[in-house]
Amino acid sequence: MPDSPLSRTPYEVLGVSPEATDDELRRAYRRLLRETHPDTGGSAAEFHAVQLAWELVGTSGERAAYDSGAGARRSAPDARAAGGPGGASMPHRPEGSSLKARSYGHPGGDEREHFLTLMKEWVGRGVDLPDPYDPALVRSAPREIRRWLAKAMAEEETARIVSTLGIGYTIWNNVLVGRTGGNIDQLVLGPAGLFAIQSEDWGSVVRLSRGELVGEGIADDEEPFRMLGQNARALAREVGVKFTALVIVVPDDDLESAIEQIERGRLSGSVVVRRSLLPQLLRNGVGGGDRASVDRVFELRSRLQQGVRFV
Repeated sequence: MPDSPLSRTPYEVLGVSPEATDDELRRAYRRLLRETHPDTGGSAAEFHAVQLAWELVGTSGERAAYDSGAGARRSAPDARAAGGPGGASMPHRPEGSSLKARSYGHPGGDEREHFLTLMKEWVGRGVDLPDPYDPALVRSAPREIRRWLAKAMAEEETARIVSTLGIGYTIWNNVLVGRTGGNIDQLVLGPAGLFAIQSEDWGSVVRLSRGELVGEGIADDEEPFRMLGQNARALAREVGVKFTALVIVVPDDDLESAIEQIERGRLSGSVVVRRSLLPQLLRNGVGGGDRASVDRVFELRSRLQQGVRFV
């Protein structure tokens, strides 16, 4: 998957405006080199991010190329990881094959609509917008707009991953929860049970703290697990099912451990997992729980097919 739309731009890494002069850019770079150098107590990852930022905009030629979009296929520098192609992905389109998982609903569709609406409002009425996914345009947009695209791409990637698990799995995307007015990104049903999944990308490292996810990109009043739990309980009552586990999926670089599990409280058993390990989790379940019988899976699928509504 391409870099997140929430990956920091070189200007954000260096802490300057895109309109900063070359001298201001150079001073910021030199100051941050001193502040982030590991030998002076800084972060090696942040030190590397500063160097990558300078490589993209450090000279007049490189800066002009970056600002024009010519350097868009190079990764935006980020302390989470280094390298990888940039740019926004196209919407997920499941390929028709009897070997792929059944898939219903439109992953990321609602989020892309929000992104496009906000992007058009931000650019301004009457302004021609031939490609709202142009990498140079996306990275210049406010974070709250880029967040919608990052969310859509995360949902699309989860749908793509689940589709490879085979016909024994079914995925419902962007499921409406009538009682709360919210939604659950994905319901995944397979031999290991029924999972309620949120596919996220906050553009920063996250971790569990006191039964909730925290991180630089997560707002203080944002409680991802509590919200997922609330929606899952409401949907379970609406449809008459029981979820095996609640799962939040994040990019691999955004979680230090492969998987972290809530051990206590009402959300006990809920997990946050690296995206690359999602297939393993969906095949084996959480904690090696009992596998559902074929009849039970068929019953749950029928009940969900009758009760699920989409955003």
